[in-house]
Amino acid sequence: MLENINIETILFIDIETAPLHASYDELSEKMQKLWDKKATYFLNEGQSPSEVYERAGIYSEFGKIICISVGTMYQKQGEWKCRVKSYAGHNEKDLLYGFANMLENYARRGAVKLCAHNGQEFDYPYIARRCLINGIKLPKILDIAGAKPWEVKDVLLDTLQLWKFGDYKHFTSLDLLCAVFEIPTPKDDIDGSEVAGVYYKENDLDRIITYCEKDVFALAQLFLRYQGKPILPTGALESV
Repeated sequence: MLENINIETILFIDIETAPLHASYDELSEKMQKLWDKKATYFLNEGQSPSEVYERAGIYSEFGKIICISVGTMYQKQGEWKCRVKSYAGHNEKDLLYGFANMLENYARRGAVKLCAHNGQEFDYPYIARRCLINGIKLPKILDIAGAKPWEVKDVLLDTLQLWKFGDYKHFTSLDLLCAVFEIPTPKDDIDGSEVAGVYYKENDLDRIITYCEKDVFALAQLFLRYQGKPILPTGALESV
């Protein structure tokens, strides 16, 4: 039962991704052909694979992680706070290494859980795949290849799956759930579809980090509401 989960044992995470390169033309000839094949699944009539290359960031084989934000809940003088730290930069290997070390350090302290929105379909496998591509040893909590669903669900929480209550027909965005539960939306600046442009065209990684951290805070707020608890004031977010 959700109310029995100690929220202080959860690491709330969100990732932001971008295409591996700024443009389609920077891909090798082989990767261009592979992207052309991939893009056939979602091209609209009249579009070319190069025109939809900005979407490459959602695929771990064609994209990279540029930010992982991690939030933890704790109490200070009887009030809940959410402390958020981000691992971000242009060097994906470095940020993944820092993130993986953090996970291992937390695991040594005791039981730990991860929580993400649509984490089972996106965040968790994307991080694991990019770790392998970069030659980084998988943190134990993400080394789940071949694991049974019941071996994973108690440590890799997913607010989307929790909201489905066994209904597998629909995707419900974090933005929509924030509106339903009257949680201040993190989508007050950019959304996921704009991250690649902000990263490559505007060169504004700080803006992306802020967006990612707001998503993590919203995620933690949503979990609180799932537990029947009130949401926190904006000032409860602490970025470190």
